[in-house]
This record gives sequence, C-alpha cells and structure tokens, in this order.
Amino acid sequence: MISLEDYLAGGETTVSNLLLKNYTKLGLDTNEFMLWLQLHAAHQAGEDFPNLTIIAKNMGNTIEKIYGVLNSLVEKEFVTLETALDESGKQSDRYNLMPAYEKLNILKEQERFEAEEKNDLAAQKKMLRSFEQEFGRPLSPIEYQKIGYWLNEDHYSPSLIELALQEAVLNQAYNFKYIETVLQSWEKKNIRSKVQVEEEQRRRKQILLQKEEQNHSEELPKVSLYNWLEGKDPDA
Repeated sequence: MISLEDYLAGGETTVSNLLLKNYTKLGLDTNEFMLWLQLHAAHQAGEDFPNLTIIAKNMGNTIEKIYGVLNSLVEKEFVTLETALDESGKQSDRYNLMPAYEKLNILKEQERFEAEEKNDLAAQKKMLRSFEQEFGRPLSPIEYQKIGYWLNEDHYSPSLIELALQEAVLNQAYNFKYIETVLQSWEKKNIRSKVQVEEEQRRRKQILLQKEEQNHSEELPKVSLYNWLEGKDPDA
C-alpha cells in the first residue's frame, strides 16, 4: 500500500476541466492528449523540456511512437518548441503548451457565438409571430424587409423591436411608421434593453401624473374660507 509520504512526493497535476471535456472537439485523439498531459505535468514540476524516453515508458509506448505523436501535436499547433536564454545566458529548449489553451478559448468563443445566434434566431421568430398576432394578418414582403433593416442595419435587438410593437399597440397605432418612430426615440435616449424601456415608461408616467395634478390644481374654483371662530370671511 502506498504511503502518504509517497503519495505527497508524487505531486499533483492541475488541468482545466474545460480541456478534459473538449479535447476531442479541438481535434486531439486520446494518445495526443495524454502526451500533452505528460508534458503539462512535467512543466508543473519545473521541467519545460522533459525526457521523452521516460514519458514513453510512462505511457507504455515506444520512443518512436511518442516522437510521432509529438510531431502530430506540433503540426496541429497544440505545442510549439521554443529556444530561450536562461539566467546564465545559455540556450535551452522548452515545450510551449499554451497554444492548446488558445485553441480552447477560440472553441468556447465559437460555441458562445453559435448559442447567441441560435437564441437571436428564436427571438426573431417570436418577434415576427407577435407582429402577425397583433396585426391580425401575415406580414407583407415590404414589412419583412423593414424589420430586416431594423435588425441588420440599425442593429435593434428583436426584443427591443417587440417592445416598440407593444408600445404601438397600447396607443392603438398599428403601423410601422409609429414603431420606427418609437425605436428612433429610444435610440436617441440610448435605450437598448427592456429594463431601460420600463424605466423610461415609469419616467413618462410620473411626468404625466405631475401634469395632471398641476392641471387639476389650476382648475379648482376659488373657495371663500369663512372663519367661524371670529365670524369673519378672510376674503371679504
């Protein structure tokens, strides 16, 4: 049974789970990834140019096989061989493993973009359905073209366009000119999200309430105040 001292002396290798879960998506087979892990473990132990003969033994492969796998990693640009000067000015070789993480970053960015594109497409379909439901008819080709212009040229989000549609419906204005005016008004105020739209609606409602209170106050008739205690009318 392995002792605790032996276990601790063996050290540990830390690697991102993102890399473990996505190495096949990156284009690595298991042998290539295992060799990369061996190089990574050596790097964490302070060896940037480890002995491949030892690694071959650890992996149960011949040195020729390991050199072939290493060449594949280099060709696929997951590993680069670099030469640098150490503190004494002596040249030394090292394996740079960072390209693998750079490829992982590109992969996750692509996945994020695809997810956003998928969500955006779903939002567009939902927005178009809302238009047809509110207008009570299919949209015309010109109307589809107008919405496409809002999306692709003005870069309004589908959710913002749908909010502008709701604004038009509340005001019984079932036409694209009114909706476009709403969008342009929001753009001038740098309103781009549902939260900002709701805040603008609250602000406008507050202004209307204040105006109504002011008008109501101005319209009140003048009432003579009779002072019952003194028996005098202060307005007399």
